[in-house]
Amino acid sequence: MTGSFWWDLLIGAGIALVVTWLVLLIGLVVVRPRGGLLREAVRLLPDVLRLVRRLAGDRTLPHGVRVRLWLLMVYLALPIDLIPDFIPVLGYADDAIIVTAVLRGVVRRAGIAAVRAHWPGTDDGFAAVARLAGLRPEGPPEGTTTP
Repeated sequence: MTGSFWWDLLIGAGIALVVTWLVLLIGLVVVRPRGGLLREAVRLLPDVLRLVRRLAGDRTLPHGVRVRLWLLMVYLALPIDLIPDFIPVLGYADDAIIVTAVLRGVVRRAGIAAVRAHWPGTDDGFAAVARLAGLRPEGPPEGTTTP
């Protein structure tokens, strides 16, 4: 094998990685929350991460749902992101978009009652998560609070 072959292979692999990265970036743009929901998703990210961890440990949920949640936690723990975290605002936006997309699928499979049971934040935060997931929140009657 010649040196030219290895250079061609390396260049081809580099191009494939860039194209894959661009496709994933376009996918993020397509599934991102609209309007002010992205800003809200970034603000709620700590509570949502606790929610994801609690849901992933709930053995009453379907296995496929828990697997998706564990894969999401692995992605979030990896130091490699589609958009590096040191880039202001945009760095954490990709994490928020991916969490929102996974959460939409999880809520549709597991039900909003499971999410409500594991939600660690406020009622307002839960209402925002329900909006992000594209669902209407089912919560306690107005004027009451959750523990």
